[in-house]
Amino acid sequence: MARQQFDLIVFDWDGTLMDSTAHITRSIQAACRDLGLPVPADEAASYVIGLGLREALQIAAPSLDPAGYPRLVERYRFHYLVKDPEIELFAGVREMLAELRDAGYLLGVATGKSRVGLNRALDQVHLTSVFDGTRCADETFSKPHPAMLHELTRELGQDLSRTVMIGDTTHDLQMALNAGAAGVGVAYGAHPSDSLQALTPRFVAPDVASLAGWLREHA
Repeated sequence: MARQQFDLIVFDWDGTLMDSTAHITRSIQAACRDLGLPVPADEAASYVIGLGLREALQIAAPSLDPAGYPRLVERYRFHYLVKDPEIELFAGVREMLAELRDAGYLLGVATGKSRVGLNRALDQVHLTSVFDGTRCADETFSKPHPAMLHELTRELGQDLSRTVMIGDTTHDLQMALNAGAAGVGVAYGAHPSDSLQALTPRFVAPDVASLAGWLREHA
């Protein structure tokens, strides 16, 4: 797998590497239900995946007084953590990452998760040593602000023009555009393919095998 276009490949986490979209959606809905708030539909709840937690819940529960955000966050985390240990990587992700590492690419993660949440997830799936750099929403600006990609490229000494951001949401692809990096979408996560295509990514993968194949041929 000779490097052609990119040296740094940055992945979103939830819905891109981890099969967690449905669980996050249900956890947001359950948290709203706990507080007696209008429960967002599946599409509305999944739309906010990838944003920082506070930003996501502000959109998912627009009628909530800001003073209630900490309580909503607490209820979301309660529901999420109940089944957190059961969430798995998408089939083929581990092998794809190993292939990219063996080929000499630098690998990163840019995620709406908290630092504690990402570290826990990486440890659970034994991928802590795979990534060269990671950024979380509680450390910098939330997507689609370009800060995560700016900070990762500076940290790793890389050029944004040779960096690709891979994610399942328009937030990921808009962040790539805002940063001046390439974007690749995956259509098996939170946002539908047509929404991803509207942001003119290099490719939209229908599954992990297709993503791995595109990276093998084009990255």
